[in-house]
Amino acid sequence: MKLYRFLSEEDTSAFCHKVTEALNKGWALHGSPTQTWDPTARVMRCGQAVTKEVAGEYTSETKLGAQ
Repeated sequence: MKLYRFLSEEDTSAFCHKVTEALNKGWALHGSPTQTWDPTARVMRCGQAVTKEVAGEYTSETKLGAQ
C-alpha cells in the first residue's frame, strides 16, 4: 500500500529535523515544500508531503507516523 503524510511545523530547524527523520525512515518527498504565514501565531509555517510504500492493507486506523 502507498501511504501519504503531510508534515508541517514552524519555520525553524524543527521542520528540517521532522522531514529528515521521515526520509531516514524510508519516506520519500512528494511534490514541492510549501511555506505560509500564520497570522494567529505570527510565525511562518512550512509543509512537505511525503509518501511510502509498505506491505499490508490500508485502514483508517493505520498509524502513519509509526510506519
